[in-house]
Amino acid sequence: MSDENGTPAGPAGPTPVPAPPTGPRPEPLRFFGTTWLHHDRGYTARRVAVSAGSLAAAAASCLVLRVAYDGLRIADVGSFVTLLMVVMFAVCGALAFRHTWDGFTRRPDPERQASLRGLLTIGFVGSLLAYFFRSLTEAPGEGLHREEYEAARARHEKRTTRRSGNPSKKRHRS
Repeated sequence: MSDENGTPAGPAGPTPVPAPPTGPRPEPLRFFGTTWLHHDRGYTARRVAVSAGSLAAAAASCLVLRVAYDGLRIADVGSFVTLLMVVMFAVCGALAFRHTWDGFTRRPDPERQASLRGLLTIGFVGSLLAYFFRSLTEAPGEGLHREEYEAARARHEKRTTRRSGNPSKKRHRS
């Protein structure tokens, strides 16, 4: 049975709703939400799925690049253009891998991120591989988020423990 507000009624009346936790809240990660905090609610299964998904996406992307390479070969554009395309995808992939990997340990600069958007788009295979390798050990970005969350919790604890009691009831020294 429930009351008019939809609150389930227990044997002694309505069940009290717990108060929301005070202090900072963990920032959700893509595909993981906040399960990275306590490694609960299917965290391991999500990591396995993210690893498999990013590896499958990288493999499919390599097949797409192979089709593009075959198109260049069929078009007979010449060995210089073909070599230029292969080198471009390799360099952009390596740079995208490094940029994505660094993004898991520190916040990227928004201006630099915007200026590298084209390069990261071309090197998408590198980003997918970075995501795959990181998800083998933790949720991508978990270390950074955990560090920031623990620092925020420590600041919150320091602020709240400093202010204890009612200041108007303090005893004055005589």
